[in-house]
Amino acid sequence: MEVYSVTVATGTSEYSGTNNYVFVTLVGENGESERTLLDNPGLDFCRGAVDQYKVTSPSPLGPLLLVRLEKQRYWVEDNWFCRYVTVEPPGGDRITFPCYRWLVGDIQVEIRVGTAKTLRDESSSQLLQHRRTELQDRQKTYRWVTWAPGIPRCIDAKTEADLPQDARFENEKRSDFEHSLHYALLELSLKKLAIRFGKSWNDLEDFKRIFWKLKSPIAEYCMEHWEEDWFFGYQCLNGSNPRMIQRCRKLPENFPVTSDMVQSSMAPRTNLDKELKAGNIYLLDYAIMDGIPTNTIKGKPQYIAAPLCLLYQHPDEGLIPVAIQLEQTPDLDSPIFLPTDPPLAWLLAKMWVRHSEFQVFQLLSHLLRTHLVIEVFCVATLRQLPAVHPIYKLLAPHLRYTLEINCRGRTQLISPDGIFKRVVSTGGDGLLILAQREYKVLTYRSLQPHKDFADREVSQLPKYFYREHSLMLWDAIHSFVSGMVELYYQSDHDVQEDLELQAWIRDISEEGFTELPTFGLSSKLSSREELSTLLAVALFTSTAQHAATNNGQFDWCAWVPNTPCTMRQPPPTDKDAVTMEMIMASLPDVSQSCMQMAITWHLGRVQPDAIPLGQYTEQHFTEGRALELIDRFRAELKEIENHILSQNEGQELQYLFLLPSRIENSITI
Repeated sequence: MEVYSVTVATGTSEYSGTNNYVFVTLVGENGESERTLLDNPGLDFCRGAVDQYKVTSPSPLGPLLLVRLEKQRYWVEDNWFCRYVTVEPPGGDRITFPCYRWLVGDIQVEIRVGTAKTLRDESSSQLLQHRRTELQDRQKTYRWVTWAPGIPRCIDAKTEADLPQDARFENEKRSDFEHSLHYALLELSLKKLAIRFGKSWNDLEDFKRIFWKLKSPIAEYCMEHWEEDWFFGYQCLNGSNPRMIQRCRKLPENFPVTSDMVQSSMAPRTNLDKELKAGNIYLLDYAIMDGIPTNTIKGKPQYIAAPLCLLYQHPDEGLIPVAIQLEQTPDLDSPIFLPTDPPLAWLLAKMWVRHSEFQVFQLLSHLLRTHLVIEVFCVATLRQLPAVHPIYKLLAPHLRYTLEINCRGRTQLISPDGIFKRVVSTGGDGLLILAQREYKVLTYRSLQPHKDFADREVSQLPKYFYREHSLMLWDAIHSFVSGMVELYYQSDHDVQEDLELQAWIRDISEEGFTELPTFGLSSKLSSREELSTLLAVALFTSTAQHAATNNGQFDWCAWVPNTPCTMRQPPPTDKDAVTMEMIMASLPDVSQSCMQMAITWHLGRVQPDAIPLGQYTEQHFTEGRALELIDRFRAELKEIENHILSQNEGQELQYLFLLPSRIENSITI
C-alpha cells in the first residue's frame, strides 16, 4: 500500500468550518486512491484548522493531477470553506492544491495542483476536460444581464442573495457592513432629534450642530478653510474627483470671460491672454449635467446646474478659481460670478460647482468608472478563465467582494427607492441618464493614467499629489503584471493562441462593454504588451483609482456646505440678490445633511477586514518565480509608501489616500 500524507486547511472567517462528512480521493496519472473519510479523533475542519490525514492507494498513483473533495450532510447542512490541500507522496515533495472556495450542500469538487497553466501547457486529456467542465459550470452560475440600457452590463443577480456563496461577503464583513450602516443611521436620527427641538438652519455655523462624533482631521480642516479660494483649487487636484480638471488653451465660446473680468485675480504684469498662452489657465466643465432631470424629495423639487469654472495657477496663491458660470448658455440670467463680486454671491457660486462635483464624483468617477468597469472584468474572468489559468490567479484577489457590493449598490443606493432618491438632487431618473451620458464617452484610453493626464494637459500642475502618486502606483502595477505576463507567455504568439484568454477579452469587450463603439478596446489581444496594459488597467482601477475617489468622500463631504448632495433652490441669477437666507434655503436641510454625513462615513471609512494592495491572503500562485515577482511588487509598494509618508511629514493638510497600506486590493465598499 502507498501512503500519502494529506493536509487540509479550513478557512479562517466565521462559520468556515463544518461538521459534515468530508471525503478525499487523490487522482494521479496511474489511477486513483481509495475514497477516504477524513476523520481524526476530536473535531475536524474547525475554523482556521490545518488537519493532517493519511490516504492510501493500492499502487503508486504517478504524478498527481487532482484532489477530489466531497462533502456530505451530517444531521444538518453545514457549509465549508476549504483554503487548500497539500499532498506529500511517498518519498516525494509536498504539493499544494489551492482551493479557496465554499463547498455548499452535498457536493463534489476537484482541485488542481497550484502550478499555473495556460491551455497550451496542458498535456493530459483528463485535465483538459477538467478545464472545460469548470468553465461550463461557471458560465451557468455567472451570467450577464443588462440592468439598465446604456451602461456596462453586470452580473445576473437581482440582489446579493442571488449570488453564489463564493461571491458573497464573509460573515464578519456582512455583519460589519450592516451594523455600520445602522450605526450611521442611528446617529443621523439622534442628530435630527437633537435639532428638532432647537432652531432650524439659519446660518452656516448651524452645520456645526451635526458635526460631532463622526469626524476626521481633513473634515475638520475643511470646515475651517472651505470658503478659501486656494482650498477650492486644492480639491480640484486632490479631492474625490481629481480627474475633472483640464488645461484651457482657448476659452469656450459659451463662457465669455474677458480679460478685464479676471484681471484682479492675475499676478502682477500679466493678464488672461498671456496666461492662456503660458498654459496656466484650467477649466472645469460640467456640461454633462446640462438638462439632467432633477429629483423631487418629499414633494419638493430639487435643483442642479451645469457650471463652467475657470481656474488660474497663480505663482503665489496656487490654483484658484477666477470665474464661474452656472449654466452652459450665457445670458442675463446666467451671469459670470467673480471673486470681486459680493462675498456671498461668490461663495454660493462655488457651492454650486461643488454640488455638481458631488453628482459627478459619486455617479461617474466612483460608481461608473470604478465599480461598474471592474464588474465587467469580474464577470468575464469568472466565466472564461479556469482557476489554474495564470491570469485568473493574478486577477482573483482584485475582484474580491466586488459583485456583492455592486449588487447592494443597485438595490440600496441607486434603486428607485434607494438613498440617492431620498437625498440627492440627481436621484431617480437623473442618475441613470447622467451615467448613460458618461458611458457614451467613456474610453479605454482614459482609464490609463499616463494618457489621461497627457490628454487633459495637467502634467505640469504643482501639488497635484493624486497625479504624482497615481503614476508611481501605475508604474509599479504595470511592472508587476508585465513580469507575470512574460513569465507565462514567451511570445506575442502565445497570447494570440490562448483560446481562453481570447474568449475572456471578447466577453469583456462584446458582452460587458456593449454598445460602445468608441471605447477603444479591441476584442482580440495581439501582444504581451496589450495584455499587460489591460491587466494594469484592471488592477489600477480596482485599487488605486477606487481609493482616490472613494476613501476621501467623508473627508470632503462631512462639512455639508463644502460638497452639498442637493440644492433646494435654483441657481442664483442676480449677484446682488444673494443673501445668507438664500444660501441656507438652497443647501440641504437637516435631514438631508445628516444623511449625507452618515452615508459618506459608512462608505468612505476604513474597512475592518481590508486587505491592502499587494497583500495576498489567498496564495493562488505557488511557483517560486511568481512568488518572487509578488515580493518585488511589495518592495516597490513599500518604497512608494515611504516616499508618500516622507512627503506628508509635518504637513497640516495631508494627502494619504493613495498610501499603499490604505488602498484595498479590490473594490469592497
